[in-house]
Amino acid sequence: MSQQTVRQFSEVSEGESLPPRSIPVTRAHLVHYAGASGDRNVIHWDERTAQAVGLPDVIAHGMWTMGAAVQVVTDWVGDAGRIVDYGTRFTKPVPVPHDGGTSIDVAGVVRSLDEANRQATVELTVTCGDDKVLGRCRAVVRLG
Repeated sequence: MSQQTVRQFSEVSEGESLPPRSIPVTRAHLVHYAGASGDRNVIHWDERTAQAVGLPDVIAHGMWTMGAAVQVVTDWVGDAGRIVDYGTRFTKPVPVPHDGGTSIDVAGVVRSLDEANRQATVELTVTCGDDKVLGRCRAVVRLG
């Protein structure tokens, strides 16, 4: 198993962009997440029910979306244990069509550095198509 290098405080600057990523989401992802999380709400697997309550289609779990997005930060910092705070607001659902699914696009930028605590605040932009699906999405990471 290869070990990633933890990003060092001296190597990070305000305004630095994290490598953007497009993360696929299919109905299979939703089924696996439902099983792991215990969230088996019908809107995540049945089109008729989702549409009956005003949704465009089956939607991804908000917590799945949140977890998928933070993976960009985890990979950038080099260790999931370095994330000391993470929060977001759910702004729009992620509709997941039956055929082919969809994807979320995640971009990040270092908004501030805290030299005393060797921490960086990373702001993520998470979209699905033209819709911003997570708002105020920020992670604080402890750097090496």
